[in-house]
Order: sequence, then C-alpha cells, then structure tokens
Amino acid sequence: MEWVKHLLHATPEIALFVCLALGFAVGKVRIWKLSLGGVAGTLIVAIIVGMFADVALNDEVKNIAFALFIFTLGYISGPSFFASLNRKSLRYGVFTVIEVVTVLALTAGATVIMGLDQGTAAGLMAGGATESAAVGTSTDAIAKLALSDSQISTLQANVGTAYSISYICGLITIVLMASQVFPLLMRVNLRDEADKLWRKLGGGQEDDSDTEAAALPELVGRVHRVTAFDSRTVAELESSMDGTVAVERIQRGGASLDLSPDTVIERGDVIVLVAQREAVVGADRAIGPEVAPSKGMGMELDVADVVVNGKEIVPATLAEVREQIPMSQRHGVFLTQITRMDHPLPVESGTAIHKGDTVRLTGSRSDLASFVPRVGFRIDKGVKADLVFISIGVVAGFLVGKLVLPLGDIPLSLGTGGGCLLTGLVCGWIRAKRPTIGQYHPAAADVIKTLGLSVFICAVGLSSGPQAVKLVKEFGAGLPIAGVLMTLIPASISLFVAWKIMKLPAPLALGSVTGQQCSTPGITAVQQAAGNATPLMAYTIVYAMSNVVLPLLGPIVVAMAGALR
Repeated sequence: MEWVKHLLHATPEIALFVCLALGFAVGKVRIWKLSLGGVAGTLIVAIIVGMFADVALNDEVKNIAFALFIFTLGYISGPSFFASLNRKSLRYGVFTVIEVVTVLALTAGATVIMGLDQGTAAGLMAGGATESAAVGTSTDAIAKLALSDSQISTLQANVGTAYSISYICGLITIVLMASQVFPLLMRVNLRDEADKLWRKLGGGQEDDSDTEAAALPELVGRVHRVTAFDSRTVAELESSMDGTVAVERIQRGGASLDLSPDTVIERGDVIVLVAQREAVVGADRAIGPEVAPSKGMGMELDVADVVVNGKEIVPATLAEVREQIPMSQRHGVFLTQITRMDHPLPVESGTAIHKGDTVRLTGSRSDLASFVPRVGFRIDKGVKADLVFISIGVVAGFLVGKLVLPLGDIPLSLGTGGGCLLTGLVCGWIRAKRPTIGQYHPAAADVIKTLGLSVFICAVGLSSGPQAVKLVKEFGAGLPIAGVLMTLIPASISLFVAWKIMKLPAPLALGSVTGQQCSTPGITAVQQAAGNATPLMAYTIVYAMSNVVLPLLGPIVVAMAGALR
C-alpha cells in the first residue's frame, strides 16, 4: 500500500477526484429517509484519506473553490433575499434570528463547558446549523489569527473534523424531528393539514412526480368544428368559457383566417383551442364536435422560463396578478410552473409571487413575445454563464474581503467568504434589475456551487485527517451530543413560535423550521410526509435569509471562542 500513499502524496489532484467520486457515491447511500449528500460524503472520505496518506491541496485551490461557491450562493440568493425584505415575508425572519441567537449561545456554552478551541467550536456550530458555507468563513477567519502556521493548521483541521461529526448528528436530528416527531407533538396529520392548505390556496389534486411524464397533461390542444353557435367573435367565445380557453387557429373552407379578438366565428368553421384540460371538457356541447386536425391546423407551443421582475407582478399572489392583468392582455399564455431558488411552488391562486422567482409560461410564440416583457426577462438557454460579469464580481469579492476596519486592537475583515458573499448578493440583485447582463443559468450555477464547495470541503478534510483521531479522543461523546443539541434546541423553539404564537399552518411551520437550518434533506422529508409542495412556501423565504446570515457566523464564533478560552 506504500505505492498508493506515495501516489496520492505526489499527485494530490488524484486524491481530490478520488475523494469526490467516493464521497458522492457514499452520499447517495440511503438509510430509511437519510442520505448524507455529496458534500458531507466527500468530507468523510477526505478525512479517511487524510488519515491514510499525507495529502494536502494548496491554499490557492482551496480559496478559489470557496470563492466560486460562496459568490454563486450569494448570486442565486440575491433576488430572493431582497424580495423577502417586505412586510409579509419579514415576519419569517424571526426564525433566522432564533437560529442565530440560539446557535451562538449553545456554541458559547459548549466552549466554556468542554474547553473547545476556536476551530472545534466553529466546526460544531457549522455542523449543528447544517451550514457548510460556515466552514469556509471559519477557516478564513482562523487564517488571520496571530498564531504560528502549525497552530493555524491544527485549528483549521479541527473545523473539518468537528463539522463532520456535528453535521451527521444535526442531519439525522432535523430529518427525524421535522418529518416524524414534530407532527406527533403538534397532534396533527401532516398530510391532511397540507391537503387543507393546498385546497385553501385554490388547488386540486397534485402530481408530485418529478420523473414521470403525465399520461393526461394539464395543458392540451383540441380541434372542434363549430355547430352550436354562429356569428360570435373570438373574444365572446373565450369570455363565455370564463377566459380559461384560448382560440389559436380558425380554418374556414380549408383556408386559415387571420386571428384577432374581433374575428367572427361562423358555423362550420374549424377552430383550435388551447386550455387547461378541465376547461375544455364541455367544449363539445358549447362549440361542436371534436374532429381530427387537418393540414395547416397543427401548432407547436413555445415554453419560456422567465425570471420575475415586473413592477405590476410583484409582490402579489397569483390571484391578484390575474386580476391586475385582464385575460385579453394575457391571451393564450398559461402558467405551468413556479420555482424559487430551484424549489417548485404550488401553481395556485394563493401562492405569492416574489421578484426573482422563475415562472414557466407556455403559449404560442406571438402570445409569449407580447406578454413575457410584462412579467420579467426570459432566460436565454443558449447562454449558460456571463463569465465577464461573474469574474468581475469574484474579483470585487476578493478586494472587499481584504478591507480591514480596526476596532481598537481588533482588525475586523469580511475575508474571502464574506466579501464574495456580499458581491454575489449585489450581482444577483443587479442581474434582477438589469436582465441584459449577468446571465447565470440555474443549472450552470448549481454545478459551480456544488463543485466549488466539494473541492473546498475535500481540502479541509484532507488536512483534518491527521488530527481527527486526536480530536475525537479528546472530546469523546461530547461533540455528538452537542451537535444534536445544536440542531434540536433552535428547531424546537422555532416550532413553538410558529405553531403557538404565529399560528402558522403545520406545513408552513415545519417548512420554516427546516428553512432556518438550510436543510435540503429536512425539507425533502417534510415534503414527502406532507404529500405536496406547501411546506416549500415558507421554506424558501426562511432559507433565503438564513443562507445569507449563517455563513457570517464563522468569524463571530472564532472570535467568541477565542475570548471565552
């Protein structure tokens, strides 16, 4: 095995990709409802590899990877974060406040009781809060301490080891509590409560499958021969069907007619209708028999993913948007999907639309061309990333991170993490305001974010390996217990506030609890238990706030732990 150790030591780039491959494989292993995920899996594998062989990635690789991750995190969160700063959404900020205050208090208590060093305290906090980004901001803050290189390396290694232990405990705790224990304590059937909320929003039965094509799609096209009425305009026909049907083609005597709201439909005409399935169920009786499409009657619908920034659209519920924009002005355009920070939301009347949300609109090219500019800007699928804008933002983040504000004898600095997070937020906000610049396709952003964090976490894990056994022996069962409490206590407090004080419906209460932890496995388990997407309505709001605030706790914990020792 010596040749393997020598190979990994001599070519750390091989060790990096071995850790990524094995880490993501381990992260996919599911036990009941639990899986670690690729990032946590990579950290565990990297710690083991670090114990086996003397491997280290240089600091430049680690800093670049973390800068790309934290900038992208801010970029994605920017529109949703600033959109959440309104009267309706700000009340959900109480959950982020509870998380921050409780986690800091528990970390301070653990530091005093167990005698934790700055690295172990920061890793405990990051893992208990299930916030990987805090690992980077913590190690960045430790690098600026007035200590020797060996002491700094040891403290940074302790961050990774403590994080891995605390994260596993926190992950298990939040998944079990949010999806199983909390509903029992609330004495509710979560699926029934979610169904009630879904119906209150105006929804019917939801198909929550992401991997299957619907045998009966919601949006359909139908061809009918007009026999039931005569000499009515297109606008009159659409109005008679409650404005839920769009006439897209008219053929008379084998020739296609130019279509406008004032076009008169005559008996014997063949028309193409596009609508939600339920809207055309009675079309045979109201219009005439359905017929097979003839030549020239076929049509293709265009699909546009649009980032919302229209002033008349937000902030408002979907029902309010429909009232503000008459059917005549959104003719033939159908909303088929709403996503916020890559999470799908219910497409129902009571769903709130925020600036920065992505909506999927379906309709003819001409209808979409006239309507999309009122909603926002269409995502150009041909452009994955505006590297000029993104690179300038990252450079600005590095420069901001180097700024130092002296506070007495203490130099205050955002560091690479805080600087790139701040510029990412600003660049994401600029992109929402000025859609012609800064394209960063969600798929491309997700790859950069995941790869950047995984490479950084791997570097931390490899350097943590030699110190891992020593740290575990020193603190024993104290770290796992503290990790559980770091997750359990703030989650329990937030549940009480959400359920008893704010009187939130159960799905929104549990969505808020998992959102303050930024826990994707947690919300996935809650959503599966609920049976629909209603928990995501609260989760996305709280997640946007916590995702910005929690990484900033890294330097605070490092300074606090140093003062308490």
